[in-house]
Amino acid sequence: MRHALTRILPYAPELLFELVGDVERYPQFVPWVTGMRVWNRRELEPDVSQLDAEASVAFSFLREKFATRVRRDAGRRTIAVDLLYGPFRRLSNRWRFEPHPEGCEVSFEIDFEFKAPFLDRILAANFEPAVARLMTCFEDRAAALSKAGPSPQAGRS
Repeated sequence: MRHALTRILPYAPELLFELVGDVERYPQFVPWVTGMRVWNRRELEPDVSQLDAEASVAFSFLREKFATRVRRDAGRRTIAVDLLYGPFRRLSNRWRFEPHPEGCEVSFEIDFEFKAPFLDRILAANFEPAVARLMTCFEDRAAALSKAGPSPQAGRS
């Protein structure tokens, strides 16, 4: 399954890049992420870091763990996530954060397939709403963080 979503958000690209790249905090604001373990954190080059992360997730009857390699490129404001292990045959997602006159253009692309075909069928019916809900989790978190700290200077010279 593949899906792409683009939204314009009223926040600085750097704020959103940091928010999405801070995978350890996902259990605090993504309801179906019940735990996160991170290891192999390393700097690959200036402004480029990588880490491995295992997420524990729960959706109604489904409880699983899967691990990904997360590559964060602060200079390009991109995040690439690729499967290490778990219930997927394939999983990758890409985030891009571009300056926009109203703040930031956030692009999210995901491509995945479960090893078990019945899971693909179950998720297919709810996939687009689930991706939209994920984006809303990040939007809500950005709003909360921007209220807690200095106002983002998005869209200003």
